[in-house]
Amino acid sequence: MKRISLFLFFTLLFSSQIFSQSNNIPYYSRYDFQTASPGAITFGLYGYDNPAALTYARGVDAMFSWSDKSGNVLKDHWGFFLAAPNGGFGIVQERFLHGLLTRFNSSFAAGDRNLSGGISYNWTNTNSTLLDRANYATVGVLSRPLPMVSFGGTYSRVTNSDGWNAAAEIGVRPLSNELVTLFGEYVLQRMPSINKNVWSAGAVVEPRSGVRITGRYFENGAFNVGLQLNFGNAGIATQGHFDGQSKYSYATYGLRAGVYDGNILELFTQKKSKYVGLDLNGTINYQRFELFDNTKTLTKILFSIDAVKNDSTVAGIVINTSGMRANRELLWEIREKLKECKSAGKKIIIFIDRGNIDLYHFASVADKIVMDPLGTITLEGYLMGRTFVKGTLEKIGLGFDEWRFFKYKSASESFSLDKMSDADREQRQALVDTWYGISKKEICESRLLQFSQFDSLVNSVVAILPNDARTLGLVDSIGRWDMVKEMVKAETKSDNGWQSISSSQKKLQFQQDSKWREVPKIAVIYALGVCAMDEGINARSLVKEVDNAVNDEEIKAIVLRVDSPGGDAMASDYIAESLKKAKGKKPVIISQGYVAASGGYWLSMYADTIVAAPGTITGSIGVIGGWMYNKGLKETLGMTTDFVKVGAHADLGFGITLPILGLSVPDRNLTTEERLRAEQLIRDLYKEFVVKVSSGRKMAEDSVSRLAEGRVWSGIDAKANGLVDVLGGLETAITIAKERAGLSRDQHVKIIEIPKKGLFDLGMFMPKLFGIETTLASDPTIEMLKFRLQYNGKPLPIIPLEDSDMLNHSGY
Repeated sequence: MKRISLFLFFTLLFSSQIFSQSNNIPYYSRYDFQTASPGAITFGLYGYDNPAALTYARGVDAMFSWSDKSGNVLKDHWGFFLAAPNGGFGIVQERFLHGLLTRFNSSFAAGDRNLSGGISYNWTNTNSTLLDRANYATVGVLSRPLPMVSFGGTYSRVTNSDGWNAAAEIGVRPLSNELVTLFGEYVLQRMPSINKNVWSAGAVVEPRSGVRITGRYFENGAFNVGLQLNFGNAGIATQGHFDGQSKYSYATYGLRAGVYDGNILELFTQKKSKYVGLDLNGTINYQRFELFDNTKTLTKILFSIDAVKNDSTVAGIVINTSGMRANRELLWEIREKLKECKSAGKKIIIFIDRGNIDLYHFASVADKIVMDPLGTITLEGYLMGRTFVKGTLEKIGLGFDEWRFFKYKSASESFSLDKMSDADREQRQALVDTWYGISKKEICESRLLQFSQFDSLVNSVVAILPNDARTLGLVDSIGRWDMVKEMVKAETKSDNGWQSISSSQKKLQFQQDSKWREVPKIAVIYALGVCAMDEGINARSLVKEVDNAVNDEEIKAIVLRVDSPGGDAMASDYIAESLKKAKGKKPVIISQGYVAASGGYWLSMYADTIVAAPGTITGSIGVIGGWMYNKGLKETLGMTTDFVKVGAHADLGFGITLPILGLSVPDRNLTTEERLRAEQLIRDLYKEFVVKVSSGRKMAEDSVSRLAEGRVWSGIDAKANGLVDVLGGLETAITIAKERAGLSRDQHVKIIEIPKKGLFDLGMFMPKLFGIETTLASDPTIEMLKFRLQYNGKPLPIIPLEDSDMLNHSGY
């Protein structure tokens, strides 16, 4: 608000200083291609009239207009207008008795849909000294304090003269939608030879998307009547001009191309007559770099399916899963969105070639599944396994002392044991049982199978070839992608049964952007990866993003998407405390992804509502530690160390640094005294964890303790025991955030995703030393060792990294 006020003040000051001759062109004569007051229709005359309206430009759009005032259309009276978000350019040329007059206009805008300001400069070129050559500067403002009311105004000053005019307008949408817009405008004209106030009033009626009817009455009795027809990304327009005696004077015409602006052709299109395709080949994740990144994001996929659901011309959606890579939780969320689409009457066809039980579970939502003739389905069930490196550490000369004081906290078992502990086996079995139960129930419901049939397929058949899959009722057809195209032809009874999914996306975006006033904003903040200060969730910078979102008045609620196995308690607490401070200021909702356990649950515990998917790995309220040290490696490598010190424990942590890997290995284990102190630190941190969960979840400490001890839970079990409030995905969390913020479930909101991923991945340009760095960085054992040594001896709220799928978060 202050920035816009200063902007307008200095612009007014500046505009009064530019010099030229006086301008004697009447206000409405300058804008005879205009169909309504600037704030009443789309984004005005592309900034030529009120530059502030350019805030509403959704993309690059251009219009060519002309009139039939005289016989030569392209020479006597025409205009070209070009707009992009926050900027516009226009040319109007008109032939008079004494010569040709050309007016140029450049416009800029700033602000948002609640309040915006703009500046434009109009300069004139003519081949006649008898015609007016005046230049003028215009300042405009557009305010929409309510969804049904718009206020606008401009002040134009002739440069280096006393000439000026000022216009004020109001627009009203009595039905709170685009069907009817009433407007009125009043203009003060103070030119050297024009000192007369004028006004106009009228209406814009949009009986359906793609059609606008305009009418405008002027104080002298003249009036205009116009019609605009849009065909998606292009449109035509005409407007009849009548004088004060109601006699026809002339007509103006326009051709438009650029952004989607409705489509009248849908009137003549059979409803639900087309199919759209969605290719999910590649990695599905939360964020992507702006450049050189083919990652498909969860929010974009959900928006695309939502667009299909709301498009009345679309009969169904065809999804190609070949080459798709996503973890089971993301697949579950997309599947849930497809169920909504299906409930809205859309048919779903899914093409698969090779897939495991997770992919088939995803595909089972379809009305029809098409399988490649050389494809395979493997209903292998679910497994959680670990690699134990205790023997490896002994062979290479590394010792490991596990500091485990809580039954289920198994993060260090890979280093200390050669098989699972009974407690770890118990909690892992519960998880795989849950995952199996989810898939079994939903696959059987979708494919009309008996539970016993499904169990038999998993336990007896496992790998299933196409013909067997069709016989067993797992798929409906066998064929390549071309066969899917033929199925669409059969379904639509047309050789042209396809429609671009971008068309549906544009329609939904158009519907959302047509609303007056800035839509409410909800921040989706991503906390992804290990909990660390400067990697993973990057708590040091992420806490600033959280604080900014809390303090931003335009953001009505916060959704923290957590996909983290935990790590450094300090990093988790930075974010948790920031969210705690937000309580009472705005709603804070947690959306848990594939894993939100230990430190990941620490991030979640203060939320107003915690949402988890049924198969989310969550809980693990516990702390563990351990100490890795030299036990012969230094000697084997022929390395030696030496030191001087002050302080009895100064050498704790001192040791060799391994070449290439850059890993430091302490020379010695802890003394009895040091280990007792380490145990006390772990127990103290565990106590603090339990107390914080008790406070955040409003549960008795004893109740939390019974669920703690490092025990991981599935989302289903966590919902049952009170660690989670609602089962659902990111969209469920956003819906709850809207309701908590006082908005309706159907209210369109603007999602602000933070932090930004960046322009491109700098790592792609880094040189590699014979591929050594690449190989080592991708080795999970090396990654575990690096993380363990980085946090050697520190109490950690963390689950086993090898189970989290977070170090390489590309999914399956």
